[in-house]
Amino acid sequence: MAISDETGTIAQPMRYLEGGADEMVGRAVAQTAGERGVTKIVVGIPVRMSGQASRQTERTLQFLTVLSKYTTLPVERWDERLTTAQAQRALLEGNVRRKDRKQKIDSMAAQLMLQSYLDAHNPPPQSED
Repeated sequence: MAISDETGTIAQPMRYLEGGADEMVGRAVAQTAGERGVTKIVVGIPVRMSGQASRQTERTLQFLTVLSKYTTLPVERWDERLTTAQAQRALLEGNVRRKDRKQKIDSMAAQLMLQSYLDAHNPPPQSED
């Protein structure tokens, strides 16, 4: 999981959320969102490089149905292609030990995905030159 700052400008990684039953994960996401005063949930949608849906895409869409039972917050979908590969590369370049990388990859990938969403929805201000 990742969260943005109050201005919706910078994504920050959060604790790693263990996978499991959709019901358990949906409750945990909704609870965390409530505790943090979140106003919108952005869920990464895994698609193939071609843009086609994959088996994991279908699982994620099923999860969205479950998540909607636990929150009334708006939920937006965002393409998460290549975020795991980018996270792995960054951790390798940072000389993070293999044992530590495994636990940090998903949090970093969530941060990268959310940052991509924030950047697309908050374009930089135009200069008044």
